[in-house]
Amino acid sequence: MKKHQKHTNLIRRKNGNFAPNEVTILGAKCSIISDLVRNVSQYLSQYQLAYFDASHAKDIDENLLSDFTFHHKGQLTITTDVPVNEYVQRIQFSQFDCVFINGNHYAGEKQIILLDPEKESSINKRIHQLSDIRFFIKLTKEVAPFQSLKEKFLNWDQIPQYHITEIDKIVHDIAGLIQREIPKIKGLVLTGGKSTRMGTDKSKLDYYGKPQKEYVRNLLESRNIETYFSVGNISNTDETIIIRDTFLNLGPFGGICSAFQKDPNSAWFVLATDVPFVNEELIQLLMEKRNPAKVATAVKGKGKQFPEPLITIFEPKAYPVLLQFLAQGYSCPRKMLINSDVEIVEVEDDLIRNINTPEEYEAAKKELCPG
Repeated sequence: MKKHQKHTNLIRRKNGNFAPNEVTILGAKCSIISDLVRNVSQYLSQYQLAYFDASHAKDIDENLLSDFTFHHKGQLTITTDVPVNEYVQRIQFSQFDCVFINGNHYAGEKQIILLDPEKESSINKRIHQLSDIRFFIKLTKEVAPFQSLKEKFLNWDQIPQYHITEIDKIVHDIAGLIQREIPKIKGLVLTGGKSTRMGTDKSKLDYYGKPQKEYVRNLLESRNIETYFSVGNISNTDETIIIRDTFLNLGPFGGICSAFQKDPNSAWFVLATDVPFVNEELIQLLMEKRNPAKVATAVKGKGKQFPEPLITIFEPKAYPVLLQFLAQGYSCPRKMLINSDVEIVEVEDDLIRNINTPEEYEAAKKELCPG
């Protein structure tokens, strides 16, 4: 008998205990751990990093209100009474490329072990929390992995070991952990527009000897990007290459969110079909300029004020941001980009101009294929 399922089984974003990419550091005093994190972070400022720790202060009064302090340089400090909750933390930490966790207080998916002879008993007590040690850091030159570590990790001698002064090697390995978690890119060709001004489906217009949606898909797939058509909820298109809108009546915004619902662990290269001057060089430029530490990498015309959301690589961290805007009653992807941390790639205006009317179509076709 098939088991009854009460709720829809959604695909979830890959997460550790608290974050998509988390590294627990343990085996030494908290001050040593925090100093190491701050030191490493100075060399990895191109990424969005966070540190998850527990306060060591005692007799703290309960906050009767949440305190938001905006500093003159733009930083925000938040003080509030919120218990640790993995679901809340996953939302808070969704924007970070790596979250360092003080392993003296919390467990995480991957571990870095500090080898301090004075803390061997602490490691022994937490040995059950260790599953994926990436490297050891020696606090003294003579110290070696403890017996409990050797017994649990039979390949312990193959795990890298660095002295705490070898900061360049430590930074290099942590950068590698972040790089390996950069999401792959999938393509999304938007075909669900109403094409009111054109009077016919813009995705089926022929500029290059084939329907424009096929041309756009080929542009993305020529860069080895697995690509789908974004379609409305009702469509007879081939099931294997479409993503139906599950966020209904929201236009491109709904198509983008529907793609993230299908695969929240990939970045989505979103491309409209009414920008026929977009070419292979522009696709390659956007790929090269992609900054996965940002919410998105978007094209902007040099003479334009705002980015073009329908020629944009949206990172997985964009999905919760899009939903936050939707919760406020906004379904404009451009508004989300304008008010988020986005990598902007400037190009000539003519490359990204929209074609919306029959007259513009005829003129564009003559320009693209003058013969």
